[in-house]
Amino acid sequence: MSYVYIVVALALLQFVFFGMAVGWARGKYKVAAPATTGNEVFERYFRVQMNTLEQLVVFVPSVLLFAQLRDANWAAGLGAVYLVGRVIYFVTYTRNPKGRGLGFMLTQLPNAILVVGVLISGIRLALA
Repeated sequence: MSYVYIVVALALLQFVFFGMAVGWARGKYKVAAPATTGNEVFERYFRVQMNTLEQLVVFVPSVLLFAQLRDANWAAGLGAVYLVGRVIYFVTYTRNPKGRGLGFMLTQLPNAILVVGVLISGIRLALA
């Protein structure tokens, strides 16, 4: 489980970093708080942060439950893919949103596997 805890901590730190990047972009592109629009490049940074928050809501509980109910090593491995996917998403989306596909897929696929794995395990436990 220790690797899973490390992956979760890294995912949270990654989200903090993305938030800091939004703050940096807010200053660089002169988008005063509380505005979330006004400059297209700033909006890309903001969307990465918000999309990451949306993904974290699924990722954190599912990776922890998957590790508990299925396999911690697989959970950590899928978590590592998720982290890489988020980095690729950040880099590609802030440069050109049309290029975000690979990073998005490398986030969605691990999340889907984790959630389905938890669901299957929950059903098996309920029927046992």
